[in-house]
Amino acid sequence: MNIIQIYNPKKLVFGADSLDQFVADFLKLSHKRLYLVTIPPMIGKLGDTLSRLTEAGVATSINTTILDEPTFEDFERLIAEAVAFGADSVVGIGGGSVMDIAKLIAAQLHSEQTVDEVLSNGFQKQRSTYVACLPTTAGTGSEVSPNAIFVNSKGSKIGVISPELVPDAAYIDPALTTTVPPSVTAATGIDALAHCIEAYTNKFAHPVIDLLALEGVKLLGGSLLKAYQNGEDDEARTNVALGSMYGGMCLGPVNTAAVHALAYPLSTEFHIPHGLSVALLLPYVMEFNIAAIPDRYAAVAVALGNQEVGSHEDIARSGVRIIKELIRNCGLPGSLADVNIPFEAIEKLAAAAMPVQRLLKNNPRAISLSDAGKIYTSAFNMQEYEEKI
Repeated sequence: MNIIQIYNPKKLVFGADSLDQFVADFLKLSHKRLYLVTIPPMIGKLGDTLSRLTEAGVATSINTTILDEPTFEDFERLIAEAVAFGADSVVGIGGGSVMDIAKLIAAQLHSEQTVDEVLSNGFQKQRSTYVACLPTTAGTGSEVSPNAIFVNSKGSKIGVISPELVPDAAYIDPALTTTVPPSVTAATGIDALAHCIEAYTNKFAHPVIDLLALEGVKLLGGSLLKAYQNGEDDEARTNVALGSMYGGMCLGPVNTAAVHALAYPLSTEFHIPHGLSVALLLPYVMEFNIAAIPDRYAAVAVALGNQEVGSHEDIARSGVRIIKELIRNCGLPGSLADVNIPFEAIEKLAAAAMPVQRLLKNNPRAISLSDAGKIYTSAFNMQEYEEKI
């Protein structure tokens, strides 16, 4: 059995009114200068929260500029702002990008290390700044993971991974996700589903994480379409948020694999949102991997609600069909052609994916440059592509 290391927030609150619980908990601490990273749509929802903090003598500096995957330049800009403000605590209320940058800001406040030094040698000093995360989407699981993803000056995605990035507290209130647009609900939900599937089918899968991963597959597979169709469906939103949290808990000890590695170039080269990039590749990487571990993919298919019988391979392939149907029913594009990626880009995409060995090494089946090209080719859905041109 593989050695496993699990790092979770010291406090995890899940359920209705978690935002109020955050305020109550925060006010028990001694912090008086809170740096808040959030998104513009949340400002109206945070009115009561900010008033309660102000009344208790807490000064708050708010930044709402992180709308896409953050760059290290974004980080340098925000941490300079936090330092100038004299922040003694940080909170991220938003999607994965917001939470990722909030976590790194907290880890780097009062640190003499540069980001380059962190990337080369890891954090040399324990984080001393309190950080809490509250997700407004159900997808990344950043609120419970030691991961933060940034884009470097070359346009490549870089993962900063450390126990120092695990928040002190996470507050997951499904109500914060009810106004998320259906398309975002779908894409981030598929991303969360991929976290769970890739953890369960990972070369470094572990029995402890298997429990979380399969339960996440069940919750997301059974409720994502309902949440997409009706954003006010409290039960569906709760199930999807819980499934996303389970997926986040899989990221530290096991992490993702080829789906995410091959999705990265779609974002960096063609600016396809991360969740959609994952959705475009998930079924095709699954098809490629089935031959290596058909029993594991069969278990995924059963968790997704498969009713078919037969060999492990047959049941596993039914799982791929379920995923493709879910993606289609959630209104997401089903092929690379649908997002106007040129077929001629395959060679470039494959070359860009191969350096992401920190994820490719986790894949249950080795992927060569040629294999990567074949997966991208499959993701074009050639019949649709030929009709498009």
